[in-house]
Amino acid sequence: MTPQFAELWVYLAASPLLGLTATLLAYQAAFWLYRRSGGHPLANPVLIAVAILVFFLMSTATPYETYFAGAQFVHFLLGPATVALAIPLYAQIRRVRALLLPVLAGLVAGSLTAVLSAIAVGRLFGASLPTQLSLAPKSVTTPIAMGIAERIGGIPSLTAVLVIVTGILGAVGARYVFDALRVRDPAIRGFAIGIASHGIGTARAFQVDAQSGAFAALAMGLNGALTALLLPFVAEMLGRLG
Repeated sequence: MTPQFAELWVYLAASPLLGLTATLLAYQAAFWLYRRSGGHPLANPVLIAVAILVFFLMSTATPYETYFAGAQFVHFLLGPATVALAIPLYAQIRRVRALLLPVLAGLVAGSLTAVLSAIAVGRLFGASLPTQLSLAPKSVTTPIAMGIAERIGGIPSLTAVLVIVTGILGAVGARYVFDALRVRDPAIRGFAIGIASHGIGTARAFQVDAQSGAFAALAMGLNGALTALLLPFVAEMLGRLG
């Protein structure tokens, strides 16, 4: 380690800039690998960046709290970034109006399937009620999912992990599922991945096609709202069942 690098490390390690710098560098490296792979879904930049950050924090024995002190700025930007998705959605407003009824039907079916299948898997493996309630909002974008989990008696930190895993799996595997089912319409592909894989899946949809990304953004927003309305009732029913 050169003296200049050692001085830089000492400065960053004692500063909130550590988390922000590590996050930006990890994602930049991951995105470079993604482009080098020709945009292959298995080289998902979020997946690679998470792996890099986990390795970095473990190898340097950096506490998560120290990392998040700087990375919380990126976390804050999730809100404005989500709102900004309204711009590409507006560009597809005519197609959205033409598909209004299928969109609403797909929203209800997709939202219920995401919630009930997660709870069913949890119950099948004997998970506790708080764990089941943490699983339920896994297909909703992180800020909304954590709020829902806290409200219904789940574990917000566990929900955050499950949301990220769900998003990465959807972003990596959705293309193969759509191809196997011979689903070609970018609007349908985008809406499905937006419901199932929230923001990470939506980011992947934008990388593939603008129309697909716009419908994914629509699905992500509507699914967040519908899940927030439905889950308190589902949680109450689960509490009665025990």
